[in-house]
Amino acid sequence: MSPEIEGETTVNESYSVTVPAAIRQEAGVDAGDKLRWRVDEDGSLSVELVKQQYGAFSELDPVDIGEPTDAADDHDLIAGEY
Repeated sequence: MSPEIEGETTVNESYSVTVPAAIRQEAGVDAGDKLRWRVDEDGSLSVELVKQQYGAFSELDPVDIGEPTDAADDHDLIAGEY
């Protein structure tokens, strides 16, 4: 990482901000990543990059439970209520 990269942005009317390109590139910010904002006791603002995790379950094997399932239809079911 370079010694110091600075950027400036304006908060728009909907309180959104754009991460400057130089900051985005240096920090490796990608679409889907999150920025965690903090304000310290002295009022200093800091931002932490939280990378989006892809494939967190990609190495898991499916389990055959003996009946067909459909996650799109079943996701709202409460266990035992059909």
